[in-house]
Amino acid sequence: MRKYDTILWDMDGTLLNTLDDLTDSVNEALAAFSLPLRTKTEVRAFIGNGVARLMELSVPDGRQNPRFEEIFAFFKTCYNKNYRCKTKPYDGLNALLSLMQARGYKMAIVSNKIDSALKELTELYFSETIHVSIGDYEGVRRKPYPDKVFEALRLLDTEKDRAVYIGDTEVDIQTARNAGIDCICVSWGFRDRDELEKAGAVRIIDAPQQLAEILD
Repeated sequence: MRKYDTILWDMDGTLLNTLDDLTDSVNEALAAFSLPLRTKTEVRAFIGNGVARLMELSVPDGRQNPRFEEIFAFFKTCYNKNYRCKTKPYDGLNALLSLMQARGYKMAIVSNKIDSALKELTELYFSETIHVSIGDYEGVRRKPYPDKVFEALRLLDTEKDRAVYIGDTEVDIQTARNAGIDCICVSWGFRDRDELEKAGAVRIIDAPQQLAEILD
């Protein structure tokens, strides 16, 4: 009997490469308010705790900036326009998802991404394999709180000791730890292997096909 029957996925940096669209949206908002732009490397490091935290780190003085809420609102308008422009699944992910589905795994996406964008991207790229996605919406705590993980397990009708969480940042590692489930990290996302190891990653994979080998 295999150890897991359920796979919970992070979205940004794990299933989808969203970095270009996020960077473009951040800089479009900053430019509109005559603020210094951010590099892709900076934005990559800021991702993981939702777009509010992304902008808090991107805007000079963060929430102390008197125009922060105005800038943040404009960023959301920009991202709503941009989030399907350059975003795409990482190579090999759709083939892996199809394989996992064929092997009978239950799957869901648990993300700090705005829920409406998350659901649209899930439908656009993963509609044939993933039917449960839980993003950021009012009244539910963001990762690393385990609330969304527990909701996904409830919707999938599975127990946490049969589930594994797949993610790419320290937030994902802490989320899995807080939920009491195992975590496998990917090195192709928004943190490199050294960063993941420093954050406490126990198992790291470098290519999608390695996950199938591990789960078998």
